[in-house]
Amino acid sequence: MAAYNVAPLQRLIEQFERLPGIGSKTAQRLAYHVLNLSDDRAREFAEAITDAHKKIRRCEICCNFSDQERCPVCRSDARDRTMICVVETPRDAIAIEGTGEYKGTYHVLHGVISPLNGIGPDQLCIKQLLSRLNNGEVSEVIMATNPTVEGEATAMYISRLLKPLGIKITRLAYGIPVGGDLEYADDVTLARALEGRSEL
Repeated sequence: MAAYNVAPLQRLIEQFERLPGIGSKTAQRLAYHVLNLSDDRAREFAEAITDAHKKIRRCEICCNFSDQERCPVCRSDARDRTMICVVETPRDAIAIEGTGEYKGTYHVLHGVISPLNGIGPDQLCIKQLLSRLNNGEVSEVIMATNPTVEGEATAMYISRLLKPLGIKITRLAYGIPVGGDLEYADDVTLARALEGRSEL
């Protein structure tokens, strides 16, 4: 194998391996794919990464990714500014936006409280959220963190901070997925489904 250990290729594989969810085999496939790109395509690929790093920043209001001081949602006059949906990552905001059902604004925490990983409240965009609630415009905050131990703990922590402000705090309902079978659902999911039931 040592005969095939070409240093630049090995470095490229190692960079791909650092990406989340990418194992060594996938990293090798990606590296070989990049090597097979034409010079122009390889340059475009590298420039896209560099360009994204240089131009993308956090929105000054909601902390979502943007190429301007304010993201498109925060710039829009059509959004309902009385509602803020709090999510863990920009990907979560995209998922909710994709439903076409939500017309309020977002707030991206960029993570969750995770003492085991050394992440406390100060590492998240919680202060920015609190500063948005000072003008009295917001009437509801929707906690849309993931239903994990860390996500639940983060939602509870933020809820306790917001309670004294008299703002309505809601949590996304979790339950049985469409097309799912009750017999395969775990106890927690079934309990959540019962709690979040709605009238027909």
